[in-house]
Amino acid sequence: MPSSDLQHRPCSASASSRDDVRCFIANKLVLSVIVLGASGDLAKKKTFPALFTLFKKGFLPKNLRIIGYARSKLSDEDLREKIKGYLKGTDAEIKEFLSRISYIPGSYDGDEGFQSLQTSLETREKGHESSPIGRLFYLALPPTVYPQVCAGIKRNCTEMGSDAEGSWLRLVVEKPFGMDLESSEELADKLGALFPEDQLYRIDHYLGKELMQNMLVLRFANQFLSPTWHRNFISNVQICFKEPFGTDGRGGYFDEFGIIRDVMQNHLIQVLALLAMEQPVTLSADDIRDEKVKVLRCVSPVKLDDTVLGQYTAGGDQRGYLEDETVPKDSKTPTFATCVMNINNERWSGVPWIMKAGKALNERKVEIRVQYKSPASGIHPNLNEMRNELVMRLQPDEAIYMKIVVKEPGLEMHPTVSEMDLSYKQRYQGADIPDAYERLILDAIRGDQQHFVRRDELRAAWAAFTPLLHAIDAGEVTPQPYPAGSRGPPASDVLVSRAGFVKNTEYIWKTEEGKGDIS
Repeated sequence: MPSSDLQHRPCSASASSRDDVRCFIANKLVLSVIVLGASGDLAKKKTFPALFTLFKKGFLPKNLRIIGYARSKLSDEDLREKIKGYLKGTDAEIKEFLSRISYIPGSYDGDEGFQSLQTSLETREKGHESSPIGRLFYLALPPTVYPQVCAGIKRNCTEMGSDAEGSWLRLVVEKPFGMDLESSEELADKLGALFPEDQLYRIDHYLGKELMQNMLVLRFANQFLSPTWHRNFISNVQICFKEPFGTDGRGGYFDEFGIIRDVMQNHLIQVLALLAMEQPVTLSADDIRDEKVKVLRCVSPVKLDDTVLGQYTAGGDQRGYLEDETVPKDSKTPTFATCVMNINNERWSGVPWIMKAGKALNERKVEIRVQYKSPASGIHPNLNEMRNELVMRLQPDEAIYMKIVVKEPGLEMHPTVSEMDLSYKQRYQGADIPDAYERLILDAIRGDQQHFVRRDELRAAWAAFTPLLHAIDAGEVTPQPYPAGSRGPPASDVLVSRAGFVKNTEYIWKTEEGKGDIS
């Protein structure tokens, strides 16, 4: 919504009292965005560029100030120079944006820096007592410092110079939210004691991706899909995350978490929840998140017998994981995992949900593959290998396509697999697909929590993985080696096949890179 149209925007119309919550940017909002950890990589590469794009497109209020806060001793100009190279726009646009940025150095565990921040905010807001005030604190920081930072904000930075309608204070916090169910709950208790749930925005950038945003429309606006979205028709669902690169010197950070904590427990289980949930009563944030929580509570804890773990070794021009100087030489941290999960409810009982994620694999992609059962009886042979599949590719080259069986052109009656294809680059030529952080920061400013993770949702997600993570941490399983650039450990394909996934090795869905369809 461009700045000229900033106005009240109801989330939905319903008799439910929760739908009285309105998601909007108030007219004449005096907005301050405080980026904590402003000198770090996340802020430079994601937070500031997303704010810049929203600014140049006119989605932010005219009365905007961005304040960087970190422990580094920097000047305003130092910070501007640090982020300038990550901004894409005209010189005039960049200059105008940078002029709105200032910097305050301060510690994360004391009051002095936060008091200086509050003084700066009060000075900025003075004279706007009749206008709505907005303060968005973006914590681009390690979660280990969240409690002390949030405490510092609570003690020093919550008094605002206006209580006009539309005024607010919100905090955006980045994953990982803990290491397991217990630590997640401990962190949630500490933050919850300081700020209510409606002021906490737990950001998972996957929820801002274009096809994740499309999921509710695809699921519930297409009548032909609804009757078949059921265990009677679907054989298995596969959610796949692949990266062709390894830890590349970031192994010290990655080794604390592993692939399950880094990707599965947050990103991929969010995909599962949106795919598997029932239709919400409305599109309000809590109605949607209620349905996600319901289905996540039906997910059985993942078992070791339904898991394959891997760790990449040297391959091609890539070093092995243990050759990364930041990684302990005896590390058993998995860089690859395949897990078969089960949802114990009426819709999905008996349908395997296959999650696969890994680093240093043969390609880069994130996709969902919903594979249907073969016809109970068919007039053509080999239909078991020609299964219908609904495929949703989140990255790269966003696409949705349905694999269907058709007659091959010619005089003979030969069935073959083709597709009904929605490739975004072809169908929506010239369309600007926003970055996930742009969407989510704008949602936070509007007060729309639909694409942020609620506490009970987080609890249910951790419950599904915590027993497995504890077994891995206790050394009960050794990751299987796989060469960098491969598909992962061969045992993964065996597990996926055992779960009912059937490959059609003759079919190729042609991407721009000419790569095929097989996961």
